[in-house]
Order: sequence, then C-alpha cells, then structure tokens
Amino acid sequence: MRLALLSAAAVTLAACAPALPTETEATEKVTVFTNGTIYTGLTDADGTAQTVTGVVVGADGRILATIPPMSEDWSEDEINLVDLGGAFLYPGFTDAHIHLQGVGERELTLNLEGTASVDELVTRLEAELEGKPEGSVLVGRGWIETGWPEGRMPMASDLDPVSGSHKVILGRSDGHALVANSAVLAAAGITDQTADPSGGKIERDASGKATGILIDAAMGLVQPLIAEPDDAAVSLALETGAKLYASRGWTGGHNMSVSAREAPLMAALDGEGRLPLRLYNAFDSSAFAIAEGRLHETGTITNRAVKLYMDGALGSRGAQLIEPYADRPDTSGLSLLDDEGLAAFMAQAKAANVQLAIHAIGDLANRRILEAYETGGYDKSLRWRIEHAQVIHPDDLARVASGGLIASMQPSHAIGDLFFAPARLGMDRLRGAYAWATLLDLGTVIAGGSDAPVEVGSPTIEFYAAVARKDLKGFSGEGWHPEEAVSRTRALALFTTGPAFASFREADLGTIEPGKLADFTVFDRDLMTIPEGDILKAEPVMTVIGGEVVWRR
Repeated sequence: MRLALLSAAAVTLAACAPALPTETEATEKVTVFTNGTIYTGLTDADGTAQTVTGVVVGADGRILATIPPMSEDWSEDEINLVDLGGAFLYPGFTDAHIHLQGVGERELTLNLEGTASVDELVTRLEAELEGKPEGSVLVGRGWIETGWPEGRMPMASDLDPVSGSHKVILGRSDGHALVANSAVLAAAGITDQTADPSGGKIERDASGKATGILIDAAMGLVQPLIAEPDDAAVSLALETGAKLYASRGWTGGHNMSVSAREAPLMAALDGEGRLPLRLYNAFDSSAFAIAEGRLHETGTITNRAVKLYMDGALGSRGAQLIEPYADRPDTSGLSLLDDEGLAAFMAQAKAANVQLAIHAIGDLANRRILEAYETGGYDKSLRWRIEHAQVIHPDDLARVASGGLIASMQPSHAIGDLFFAPARLGMDRLRGAYAWATLLDLGTVIAGGSDAPVEVGSPTIEFYAAVARKDLKGFSGEGWHPEEAVSRTRALALFTTGPAFASFREADLGTIEPGKLADFTVFDRDLMTIPEGDILKAEPVMTVIGGEVVWRR
C-alpha cells in the first residue's frame, strides 16, 4: 500500500493536489471505499460524469487518492476496507437550506404532513386532543391546503367543535401562516377589530370576522401562548433532526434562521459526537456577533452567515409581487424589511465580513435586493445569497448572475407549488418562476436545498424535482416551463459543488479529489442513469462524514 501511494505521487501532484503522505505517515492504516461505482462530481472533456472505482481516505478524514489513477496494490491487512457492495457513491449531498431544529421538532410533535382535507385535519386534531387536560396548548405543523377538496385553508370555526377549551395552534407547512382556534384568539386578545401588525395579516371573512388564519408577523400575536422549549428540548430537536438527515443520505446542511441560543447547544452536541451532520449556520438578524466571530469553525460547524426576510410565502400570499396576486387583486403580498433596513444590514454585513442569506420569494422582493445590492456597489466576493429566489421578473434574471449573487433554491418547491402558483401568479409570471436552467445558463451559482421542514427534506425528491420538474406522480401543469429542468450532472452539482461554494468551502467539499474532505453519500441506485421516475425509489445505503461512516442501512 505504501509503495502504491508513493507511485501515485507524480500523478496527483501534477493535478495540483496536496502532497501525499511521507513513508512514515503512510504506515498508518488508510480506509478504502471500493466495489461500487463512484461519481467524483467532475466531468470529462466531453461532459460525461467522471467515475472511479475506489477512494482512499487518510486518518485525518481527507481523500488521499482515487482509483484510478492509483492502483489497487494492497493486502487487506494494510487497510480498512469499506465494501460498497455494488452501490453508487457520490460527493456528500448537502441541503443548502434547512431549519434543523424545525426538522427535529416535526418528528417530535404533531406532524400534519399529508393531511388531505379540512375534515381529515379536524379528525386528526380530535384524536390528538383525546385525554389531554382541559385548557392545554396543542401545537402542530405541516398542513397545506393545496389540493384539498374544500379549496381553502382551515379556520377557527373548523377547529372549535372538537377543541373546546384547548388552545390549538397549527402551522402551515411553509412556516408563514397558521390557524388558531377561538380559544387562542381570545387568549391572545385578537378580535375582529385588531389591526394587522406591520409585516403581517389577520385574515378576515367577507363580514370582517377574524377567521383564525394569521400570516407572517401576525403569527407573533399568539407566540406568547407557546411554551418556550428548554435547552434539553432544543438539543433533542437538533440531534433528532441531524440523525434523521444522516439516515436520508445528507452529509451537510446550511442551517437557516438559527437563534443565538442554539450555537452553544450545537457545539456541545458536536463535541459529544451526537450531531452527525456538517452544519453551516445562518443566524437570525439578532445574532450578528456570532456570525462575525465564526465560532467553532474548525469543527463540523461553521458560523458565518445571517438570515434576513424580505417577504413571506407564495402559498399564503405573503410573497411580495410587483403586480397584485392574480387570484386576489386586493393584495400584492407583504414586506418584512424596508429598503432602509436592508441597506443598513448590507453595510453592517460588509463591514463585519458576514455573509447575508436573504429570503425573497416574490418578484418585487427579489428586485429590491438587486437594487440595494447594485446601489451599494457590492460584488461577488461576498457570496451573498438569495434564499428561494422563486419568482424573478424575466428582466431581472441576468442581474442575479452579473452581480455575483448566489441563488439558494429548493427544487421541491416547484413541484409542490405547481398546483397553486399559476392561480397566484397568472401564466405570464411563470416565465421567471423556479428558473433553474435559465439562471445556470446565465452563470448563476445555484445552491440546492429543501427548506425542510417546509418540505420533506429528501435528497432523492430534490434531485428528482430538479431533473423532472414534475410532481411525485409525474404530473406537470400547463405553462410549467419544462425547459427549466436540468441535466443529471447539473442536478448533482446543485447539492454538491453549489453548496460548497455557497459556504466558502469549495477547497474542501463538493467533489471527490485528493486533499478534500471525505464526505460521501451512497445510494443503492445510479441516480445519473436510471429512468427519471426510479430516482424516487433510490434508497440511501451509507452516509460518510470526514471518512467516518455515520449512518449505514
């Protein structure tokens, strides 16, 4: 093995890789991943995805060599052999937009994903409340009314008959709206006459009565009724989310809207080996100091970014649009940050060397970012990000690339939103919606993610959505611009090299090359060649972080 490593030195050095181990260093056992198809994340001259048959990893968790060019000249007592059993290994998949605590909480609390109607929601609520003390608070999340036979969101009047004196707060899947029962509205002091807070909306029916739906900033009116989790509960949610993600094949996640409180809890979990996920944190705007300090950057956790919100979500009509909503001409969405505040945050971030990750879904919200960015004279070296970048005016698409902004996008949003986006936007505005291929063609770096717990948080669903641009049953609606789907090699880059660049770690992550960290995702099927629909059938086999198998099927 030592001789094989040294014989490969000329090849790897010619490729500008770090120097291979000296003879003394090479006496330590190395780990070899082999007996499978290994995609390096690189392409050959003809654009074909490059494969190798083995990867050699040193004791420091970095890649020493690939096979080929290195030979398989070893005896098994010289190495730690990881047999892939014919599976398919890729550079580690990274979810460039998650809310890790929320992912864990979804697993630990009432999860309303998949609820098919208002009636089913009420039935599930009634069952959940059985046996609970009168007057208790029940919090759940995950409903989305898209496709429901009632054609509307749930209301307090739906929940009241089964909830009695219980206080019920159920969040929409996007996290930008909730429904509360009348007991909650009364306890929070919300009446038909309560004014909408800045950046929020209390939905009302035709008679002016509050329906129980609260959007964006209005959700804060009921926040005092929700018990604040203690440190143990937050730690449990973080650990639960990380372990779930490792079991799905994710090796990393860009963790959004992190509170200052979470930083030491994550560091403690990481130090105890209980956080099997490489994390890149974007803190909420109150935690600039943590992002500036870049605490714990040498471990598997990096603190460097701050998350801002320009607007709400499209489904709840909080996304800020240039023109009114096609199905609600009385509104153009909500502004959650004014232009002066945005300019001030940008100046502060530039001075503090903090990366900004700015939530913008509507075309006006995206345009306001572009205008502030260009007016401030900021450049691509900052690697500031637009989170979601869902609806961009066609005139503005080239401005994203020319300014060097990164588009952090979630393919699954497109296959979920196709059921209501045409109604919200009208056909014309779909030309700039979820425009992955156009943005890439223009030279934009896209970091692919899921926005879990808003979405499931599955790497195969996200990969499928990017290449198919269809829902999970193969359906694509009218005007859904199938030309915006991307190739398999581009889809792989969305979850490997894109997130690596977006987190300033392209020298360490994103491809399988000597010198880089050995983060690998292994599936039982070849995502690069199997039929489109079969991508959803692929199962994770192994998750590797820094050369260590952190999860195995």
